[in-house]
Amino acid sequence: MDPLELLGHPVRLRIVHAMRGGHTLTTAQLCARIPDVSKATVYRHIDLLARGAVLEVAGERRVRGAVERHYRLRQDRATIDDDTIASLTPDDHRRGFAAAMAALIAEFDAYLDRDHADPVADLVGYRQHAVWLSRDELLQMISRLRAAIAPVLANPPTPDRGPYLLSPILFPLDEPPQGRTTRADDESG
Repeated sequence: MDPLELLGHPVRLRIVHAMRGGHTLTTAQLCARIPDVSKATVYRHIDLLARGAVLEVAGERRVRGAVERHYRLRQDRATIDDDTIASLTPDDHRRGFAAAMAALIAEFDAYLDRDHADPVADLVGYRQHAVWLSRDELLQMISRLRAAIAPVLANPPTPDRGPYLLSPILFPLDEPPQGRTTRADDESG
């Protein structure tokens, strides 16, 4: 299964999100973190992620005659590389975006369903802004966002840190301005 197909499913994305931060979890623990998805479905998607080498078995132990596996995320396999992204068709982008949005909505619903969810105290944000940018300003903004986000991606879990889901989304609302180069123009020289 190719990376886009493997990671382009809302339940598998949610499993990947739950595994980030160096977690080693059993299937039962993952089921508890994704309670709105049936156990059979979680098991099936964990199996697919393990066969696709996105998850690896970190350890096994016998529990009441059954083998309990502890899984770990292979970060190097849990992303889609730039070459794959560059080769996507518009329909591939539609499917990927729909999967990402379905996972995001499910994660947000699960957050709100918690007994003590407090969007104000938790600093939850989901604002959208329309901004007018030249190509250079757009590239500068993307660079600054990456510079702000990249250092915290490597933060390990600690007692005073909690996991947050950050989902930057960027696309033009209208036709590109006259004279703006396309990605193909940028890559050709």
